[in-house]
Formats: sequence, C-alpha cells, structure tokens
Amino acid sequence: MTQWPARLVLVGAGKMGGAMARGWLDAGLAASSLTILEPNPSSEIASLAANRGIPLNPPIGAPPEMLVLAVKPQSVDQVAPQITELAGEGTLLVSIIAGKTIANLLARLPHVRAVVRAMPNLPAAIGRGVTAAFANAAVDGEQRRWCERLLGAVGAFFWLDDENAIDAVTAISGSGPAYVFALTEALAAAAERLGLPAELSMTLARGTVEGAAELMRRESATPPATLRRNVTSPGGTTAAALAILEEAQGLEDLMFRAAAAARARAAEMAG
Repeated sequence: MTQWPARLVLVGAGKMGGAMARGWLDAGLAASSLTILEPNPSSEIASLAANRGIPLNPPIGAPPEMLVLAVKPQSVDQVAPQITELAGEGTLLVSIIAGKTIANLLARLPHVRAVVRAMPNLPAAIGRGVTAAFANAAVDGEQRRWCERLLGAVGAFFWLDDENAIDAVTAISGSGPAYVFALTEALAAAAERLGLPAELSMTLARGTVEGAAELMRRESATPPATLRRNVTSPGGTTAAALAILEEAQGLEDLMFRAAAAARARAAEMAG
C-alpha cells in the first residue's frame, strides 16, 4: 500500500493551496507526482514550481488518482467545467472549499464517486494547522490513508462521522485564527487607550498572545480553564479584567454567537 497517490493535481494554489503543496513536498511527496493548476500563480508558487520541476498549468491530461480543489467558493461554478476531464470515476476528489457540500460537488463533477470534504486552517502554512474531514461511502481504505498522510502533513488531522459537522469546524478552527488576530488587535488598541505608545502596545499584545499559545501547547495536558485560574489571583488585576469580559452575556456566549454566525454563513454558501 502506497502512502502517497501516484499522481495528484492541485486546483487552486492561493495561500491555503500553496501551504498544503509545500507541506506535502516537505513530507515526502515526489515533485514528479504533483501538478498545480493556478491561473494567477503568485511569485512564490511560480518559483516553487520552477525550482522543484512541478508542472504549472500544463494541458489537461488523464484523470489523476487524487484531485484537490482549493479554490474560492465563488469560483466553483467557473472552475468545475474546466476540470471535468480530470474528475474521473477512479479519482479521489478532496475539497477544502468552505460551504460546498459533497452533493453540490458531485452535481458539478458527475463522473466522480469518491469525495472527501476537508477544512484546514491558515496555520497549515507553518505546519501547525488543524484539519477535519468527512469521507463519503465511496472512499476506500487506501484513499483514506492518502488523506491522512497529505492533510496530516500540515498539522493535526481528524476524521468526522457527519458531513454537517464540517460547518461547525469551519466556524471554529477554519475561521478561528481570525478571531485570535482580532483579539490581538483589540488588546493592542486597549494598550494605546491606556496611554502606551503604539509600537509598544502591539509588541506587548503580540508577545502576550504568542506566549500564551505556546504555553498552552507545552501544557497540553492542562485544561485552558486551569491555566486561566493559575494566572488569576482572587481579587487581583486579572480577576478584575475577567469580570468585565464576563459582564452582560459573557465572553463564552459572545464567542458562541460569533461562531454560530460563521456556521450559518457556511450553510448559506452550500448552494
């Protein structure tokens, strides 16, 4: 049983597609096995293809063992007719397109049988992504192992038992990095309003978020709630700040409403 598909075509090499391609190559995928289709390649992708001998936008050939769709949701209708010849009955289709269901993809690529719908996130670009995926009944054991190898090459990987769970994954880990970046922005803005210089404010905010994330990673056996309590002295400064964050509906409810809005939007994009 091979750990890699003999031939893999990546359709869409933006930030996420490009990050995955680099991760696959770093993990041992032969450059000769990879083909990239990207009408507007960045200089980084063009350089990667040229330096590693990866075909970039060659003529459409025979269907590969695996076809990975990494295009934007609004581009699906335009892209699907262009790749129909690549989506054969023996091809494993892996989609990382937010909101597009397996049924939606099968309607656009009618020759395909085996489909995996996956949701990675931006830290895949540094090998620290989190990806969850759902496979339809036509995906066989070897194809599952290909996915585990390829999607696990850019971070942690998990299988889902229900396709509907993908929208919740999108709302949490898919969109989650943006929430962390927004928190960093807000923390820096608060520092400025307290009178600190702008550059120092951002340095403190970024350093705090980065350090806390690294501490949580190293203390993976310790629940975040315990880590929070460890830095919160009763009646102290941190307790005073957390009390404000829990006023009214509270931070937990605010995060739930934000994630629920993201999940609802993902469901709306399914059409």
